[in-house]
Amino acid sequence: MGTPHGLQLVLLGPPGAGKGTQAALLIEKIAIPHISTGDILRGEAQQGTPLGLEARALMDKGQLVPDELILRIVAERLKAPDCADGFLLDGFPRSRPQARGLEAIVESSDHRFVAACLDVPGDVVVRRLSGRRTCRECGAMYQVEFSPPKVEGICDRCDGELYQRDDDHEEVIQARLRIYREETQPLLEFYGKRDQLVTVDGTGAADEVAERLRQVLGVE
Repeated sequence: MGTPHGLQLVLLGPPGAGKGTQAALLIEKIAIPHISTGDILRGEAQQGTPLGLEARALMDKGQLVPDELILRIVAERLKAPDCADGFLLDGFPRSRPQARGLEAIVESSDHRFVAACLDVPGDVVVRRLSGRRTCRECGAMYQVEFSPPKVEGICDRCDGELYQRDDDHEEVIQARLRIYREETQPLLEFYGKRDQLVTVDGTGAADEVAERLRQVLGVE
């Protein structure tokens, strides 16, 4: 297994780009943790840590967790022993201030830092996400075009009813894409100016995208 030693990776891309799938495939090849800030927040809150309780108090009021608190939580997570040889961050940073904060957290490291963007056109994202169906019983997910159930509308696993989630309707997806473009364009410029950005064609089969991603990262 060929692995670039000490890879710190940020995975960017629109909703429906397949970031979760590609992260899972990549960490099979590289022994670094896949870190989701959403998972960190939930974990800290469940454990009742001071940072977690502070975040939960805000979330319970329906308020966004501010950058300063997110960065403190991320900084604490990246100190963990499993991050000694790098990490894969999914869902973070989401803004230029968060990117600057992350830069400050890792600035003393000599590991290679890369921001990899999965490039997927908006019409492909809409097609992917609007075709998703979720089982009401077990939560299994299908895609009517690419990975359909054996019987339309019925879950293969438990025979539960499949439905389309509210956030998988086209108008909601378009709104999410607008927010993504507003948030992410500054990040692409931020990392591009630092020669830390690579862009990968995110269309096609998952294994094809994974191969492209491994190539630009130098992972065998």
